[in-house]
Amino acid sequence: MINYQSDDFGFGTQIRKSPYFDATVRWGAQGFSVYNHMYIPRDFGDPEQNFWNLVNDAILCDVAVERQVEITGPDAAEFMQLLTPRDLSKCAVGQCKYILITDAEGGILNDPVLLRLAENHFWISLADSDILLWATGVAINSGLDVTISEPDVSPLQLQGPKSGEIMKAVFGDEIEDLRYFWLREFNLNGMPLIISRTGWSSELGYEIYLRDGSYGDELWEHLMTVGEPLGLKPGHTSSIRRIEGGMLSYHADMDINTNPYELGLDRLINLDIEANFIGKEALSKIQKDGVNRQQVGIEIDCPPLQGPNTRPWSVTIDSIKVGHVTSAVYSPRLKKNIALVMIDIKYQAEGTKVTVVMPTGEARAIVVAKPFYDPNKSLAEGKA
Repeated sequence: MINYQSDDFGFGTQIRKSPYFDATVRWGAQGFSVYNHMYIPRDFGDPEQNFWNLVNDAILCDVAVERQVEITGPDAAEFMQLLTPRDLSKCAVGQCKYILITDAEGGILNDPVLLRLAENHFWISLADSDILLWATGVAINSGLDVTISEPDVSPLQLQGPKSGEIMKAVFGDEIEDLRYFWLREFNLNGMPLIISRTGWSSELGYEIYLRDGSYGDELWEHLMTVGEPLGLKPGHTSSIRRIEGGMLSYHADMDINTNPYELGLDRLINLDIEANFIGKEALSKIQKDGVNRQQVGIEIDCPPLQGPNTRPWSVTIDSIKVGHVTSAVYSPRLKKNIALVMIDIKYQAEGTKVTVVMPTGEARAIVVAKPFYDPNKSLAEGKA
């Protein structure tokens, strides 16, 4: 993480600043990390207070690092299905889908949200990996008529139980019937936007995609001006809440050496479709043969963790390594240390007792069900 120390931060131009960068600094951003070659605010003060702001009220997050890969052209729909094992045949215009992008060996390259803006117009809203380069390379050899680009699009997240009320105050009654994982085009005081009922928080929320970065400062300030009296606070994506919700972080919980079946994401794999998507043969073999490890949740019996883990921790049974912790954090709501673990399939059953080897020493832990909170995602879907 990089701390704010001067007006220009002393950062090089090879790492991009988002259109909201200056606004986030004015509103209290104190530290940044790098994601998709761009700075993202990671510190607005106490991370536990940020968590409570999210789950009790609402927060506004700069997530312009979720870069978009835009796919257009006569064969855009066919090309999009080439990239993902999830069946897109019923993905309607105006709909969003959580998808996986896999390589020829079935490894996960990214787990983005797909937005379908028109019949042959898609955005892939990225996690942290260079899918623009991957898609461009695939397109060159595909024989399909498509154009691949990164548009001038920068999303914000407005998340939390008060987000609906705040969005209505900003955009009017029209926003009320926007369904979960659907999108709509808006124009706010001349600012061109796409708004979707999505987000990386496991809470009720929206993503606001600005289609012209020159309006970044104006959009942030307008949202905060309207939203602050209704409980909106500047913030950053919450590791506490996303781990509670079992939400995955690319490079932490999965990478190119992880396949979807190890994560229990079978629902995102449709092997019976006609399309010969990249990784189909490999994923078919993995499904037939089974996996030798599985992602599980654990509770760690030790004093509250002082922030998320910054590297994998070994998981052992009788001093023999059987897995590793990918993401761990203390949940002040659950009053427990919770973690996501990749473990040998023989030990994935709930109730299995293990040992976690941390920098501070060893601790007992037990395998439990995940997600750790709101397993049916009622909050995110707006059912609660």
